[in-house]
Amino acid sequence: METGRPSTSPFIGLGSFIVLVLMIFRIQTSHAKHHNHHLCPASSCGNIHSISYPFRLQTDPPNCGNERYELSCENNNRSTVLYLYSGKYYVHAINYDNYTIRLADVNIDKANCSSVPPYSLSNYNFSYIDPYLIRMHTDSESYSLSEAIAFVKCEHLVKSPLYITTDPWINSSGAASTTLSKGEYYSYVKVGGTNTSELEDSCRIELMVMITSQLQRIWENNSTNISYKDIHNQLEYGFELSWLPSFADRAYYGGSCYVNRSNDMVHCDGWSFPIPFYVNDMLVLIVLWSGLKLVLGTPFVIAFLICKWRRRHLSMYNVIEEFLQTNNDLMPVRYSYSKIRKMTKGFKDKLGEGGYGSVYKGKLRSGRFVAIKMLENSKANGQEFINEVSTIGRIHHVNVVRLVGFCAKGSKRALVYDFMPNGSLDKYLFCQEGTNSLDCKKMCEISCGVARGIEYLHQGCNMQILHFDIKPHNILLDENFIPKVSDFGLARSSPLGSSIVSLTAARGTMGYIAPELF
Repeated sequence: METGRPSTSPFIGLGSFIVLVLMIFRIQTSHAKHHNHHLCPASSCGNIHSISYPFRLQTDPPNCGNERYELSCENNNRSTVLYLYSGKYYVHAINYDNYTIRLADVNIDKANCSSVPPYSLSNYNFSYIDPYLIRMHTDSESYSLSEAIAFVKCEHLVKSPLYITTDPWINSSGAASTTLSKGEYYSYVKVGGTNTSELEDSCRIELMVMITSQLQRIWENNSTNISYKDIHNQLEYGFELSWLPSFADRAYYGGSCYVNRSNDMVHCDGWSFPIPFYVNDMLVLIVLWSGLKLVLGTPFVIAFLICKWRRRHLSMYNVIEEFLQTNNDLMPVRYSYSKIRKMTKGFKDKLGEGGYGSVYKGKLRSGRFVAIKMLENSKANGQEFINEVSTIGRIHHVNVVRLVGFCAKGSKRALVYDFMPNGSLDKYLFCQEGTNSLDCKKMCEISCGVARGIEYLHQGCNMQILHFDIKPHNILLDENFIPKVSDFGLARSSPLGSSIVSLTAARGTMGYIAPELF
């Protein structure tokens, strides 16, 4: 018997074989495509000549270039334009030697220093699956082609070499929007990084734009001599992007990729691809491989989640059953789930819905009406069920709702209370004037009754019960408008005389403060 040999799933081996076959096939077809592109004549528009693969103009034949890199020829064939995200950019240069393209926003006017782009653009706009990236990877280094700078407006004067004033070219009437009126802010361009943590407290970012990394190097060497005019010249010059997607950096188990300019190949940890294949088809391979892993891994994930769910719920059932076996002196009656269904006539008459489930009207065999709460959205390992049964299951007071019985069978849990025909107090407090309203005398009687119920819970029985969720919704009214404190799902019990009860988290309802916290 062999030992020490790792087992390999046949499915993983099959998946790897399929991907390998697809890669070989795609490489071959990619070479054919690359040769076909040589048959397409180069295009020209304005100052941009020899527009070729992967770029294309809208007027080029469909088989030429890649539609993800389509350019427009506008202004009577004088301007080459690229539409990127929400912006429109002039193409100033395309460098096929280092696979970069230089763009400038069409709204930048060299003769007008107050002109700025109307839309923000930063490195956060670019991801690994976009046709353009701001980083370039070569066989010797990885560097940023462009970076973002921020137009900011500050309520106070900022004295920092990182903040370059835009006065007098940009004021409150400039293109960047602001809610401050003229004379109430200072306008700057923030260089050297755009992290919000580095921003002055009185400043806010109005606009983010891209420039070449050249300005950053100038700032590092001679920050005191940079003016806003220099920055505007950089905006007019434009910024550079790479058209070689680098999402393969994260493929092949985290391997790195770089461009070898001598043979136009992309190298990724032993794998080599021609440029056209890398640009067009790497994403296809990654999607195929990810799809195979998803198909093969989904059954195992589902099985794991089912086991985890069953383990958690079996643990909850055991906790509840252990509590009921230990506390067999409870006054309420234990009903079967079939009896609960029969009482409610198949859960026909729904009275309302709360945080832990729905409440239905039922009828006992004696003819007595009851309200049955089905704990459908059980939380906290069944603790709300245990809280209810362990507190009001042992006490009896005229101002505390009576627990008639309960049901606990696996995931089916129910609490059976006396039926309160007048509902909860909230519908009388929050109703429109003149409808279902209570007079002052009745309100005073109800308030005193609630106070007596709370006093009984705190000091009147053989244990101290802290409700932690007293609110009008949890005060029920019987046929004579006698109030009953209800809903003990958040209650805590402790021995009489205890002055300290530990709480691990906030309890109660937003907008209501539990009396026990005073």
